[in-house]
Amino acid sequence: MTAVYGLGRRARSPQGTGTEPVDAPRAARTAADAGALTVRLIDAADRARLAGLPDRARELLARAGHETAADAVRGAAQLVIGQLALQDGPAADAREVLLLAAELLGAVDGRRALAARLAAMEAAWATGDAAACREALDHAREQPEPDQRLAAFRAGMSSVMDGRLDRGRHQLREAATAAGAAGTPDGPEALLRAGGAALVAGDLVAACRANSRALAVARARGPRILVAQALERLAYGELRAGRHARARAHAEDGLRTALGTGQRNLAAHHHAILALVASVEGSRAAVAEHASAAESVAAPHGLAQAATLSQWARARADLAHGRLPEAAARLGPLVCAGPRRGHFAVRMLAVPCFVEAAARTGQEDAARAAVAEFARWAAQGADPQAPAQLARCRALLTGPEACEPLFTTALAHHDQHTGDFERGRTQLLYGTWLRRQRRPGEARGRLRDALVSFERGGAHGWAAQTRAELRATGDAGQDRPHGELALLTPQQLRIARCVAEGATNREVALRLSVSPRTVDHHLRNVFAALGVRSRVELSRWLDRAEKTTAHP
Repeated sequence: MTAVYGLGRRARSPQGTGTEPVDAPRAARTAADAGALTVRLIDAADRARLAGLPDRARELLARAGHETAADAVRGAAQLVIGQLALQDGPAADAREVLLLAAELLGAVDGRRALAARLAAMEAAWATGDAAACREALDHAREQPEPDQRLAAFRAGMSSVMDGRLDRGRHQLREAATAAGAAGTPDGPEALLRAGGAALVAGDLVAACRANSRALAVARARGPRILVAQALERLAYGELRAGRHARARAHAEDGLRTALGTGQRNLAAHHHAILALVASVEGSRAAVAEHASAAESVAAPHGLAQAATLSQWARARADLAHGRLPEAAARLGPLVCAGPRRGHFAVRMLAVPCFVEAAARTGQEDAARAAVAEFARWAAQGADPQAPAQLARCRALLTGPEACEPLFTTALAHHDQHTGDFERGRTQLLYGTWLRRQRRPGEARGRLRDALVSFERGGAHGWAAQTRAELRATGDAGQDRPHGELALLTPQQLRIARCVAEGATNREVALRLSVSPRTVDHHLRNVFAALGVRSRVELSRWLDRAEKTTAHP
């Protein structure tokens, strides 16, 4: 490698005293050999990266000595460096390196220049920078593209980044056409692109088909690093479709694969998906564990999408356990306009959760503003669940006379799509509303339907909340307290448990959809029945009684 840096010098004689001129033909051959070696080392580094060996790739790049090479060689090296940074490093830095690679390669290697631009767009997407995504896509159009699906992908993504979702959806669906069908000759990169296009277009069936095919091809033929990416896309598609058990299986596999191939940024996305799954399945500890793991990488690496997903997961866990103010506080900055807004691809997906929390905590103005934007987004067919969610959100923000027809409309929309979890949430809110309207018989019917939906979808935390609502309607089919806990009615026990967690009377009222006055009434009766004088004493009594009941 010293020959690379010694060109143009005068060589010493074997004895070390002469300064005879360098043999020009020999120097040229040496330079050519050095240049060829540099190219081989860069190509070897890229192969190591694709095989999931990032440390080996970096070692080969360090040996390549590409800094003084021609633009084509330096551009190829920068492309590998940028892709390595995209796998494990600050995404904004990766974007700048990839744009430099595209600039160096533009005039000499159009294929690699386009690859650099598309990777720069991926980096900008991870950071949540829509303008930077559009910039990378616009420059990518400078390269002629014979592949019509790739051209449709670039045009569709540009339209989406410009806010023209209607137009972009049609172009993205064209990009996803026929991808994932058995017998197609597409490689995993093309299939992943088609799957991503279908996800953005809201075509979850096509997305899961293309990403499932990409996974099969990547496992059979490589490259190895694309296996974890295919698993992440597939897990996210299953999550969007409401198939949470499948999403968890793919994300757990993807997490192991991403960590084993040095892709920490992708591992953060898998952790965020697992946090969202846990927020449905009811494990608060799992939500906290996976969300923290995602955020520990997302914060230093600027991964806005992973950070937004993890916060959404925390908020949904709050909702499942009746912590409405906490959920609204988490989601407010993510779904509303302002500098702290969440990732542009996730913001609208989280709006129904925000509206539920905000509407039930007296933040109607903020909820209505979010619903107005959500309505425009839903009208463009961006997500199959959106029409049902929109009707449910409007039901939460309207008067009694219009509320019931909106809940009925929401359930009619749910009937047109799969997704037990979202249907169960609508049924739970509808049943809770009926109970507050003092229609317990009708409420029980809706709540039982909700319980079936949650149990079928594995949403254990939400099922527990539904059982509590059923007990509040006087449903004899629900387990009544036993042991010392039998001293309290089901509603008194619900209130006592909330108070033991530290909730104020107003917070308990919000959680249980009753008035603060009702909470105060029940709480005085609880104190009298148990002979306790303070909330601290109540908490101690409840802890002892529940331990005794669990271990008689």
